[in-house]
Amino acid sequence: MTEGIEAVFLETRNWGRSAQFFQALGYELEVSEGDGSGVFRNGDGPYIVVVEVPADREPGMQVALKVPDADAFDPGAVDVVTPFEDTHYGTREMTARDPDGRVWSLQAPAKN
Repeated sequence: MTEGIEAVFLETRNWGRSAQFFQALGYELEVSEGDGSGVFRNGDGPYIVVVEVPADREPGMQVALKVPDADAFDPGAVDVVTPFEDTHYGTREMTARDPDGRVWSLQAPAKN
């Protein structure tokens, strides 16, 4: 089972304007390496990851559902696109396709 929405991943063409937008809505910039990306938080709700992409690329959006333990997760009848794999940002991620063809991210803590 999942435990609701963990995060929203957004691509933007303008990091600075997007950062101002989310800060104006009450989100605080938690992490940014100065590379056109960052993590925003507002209370205990899902966090938002914003990443700048080149101007010739259409910005995308991905919702990540929270999974408490990747090893214990049973996808059942879910159409798994990619199994759980370690990410470069310290989690394990799986993707699944819903009946309408949208791809969802399922995110679990990294193995210790």
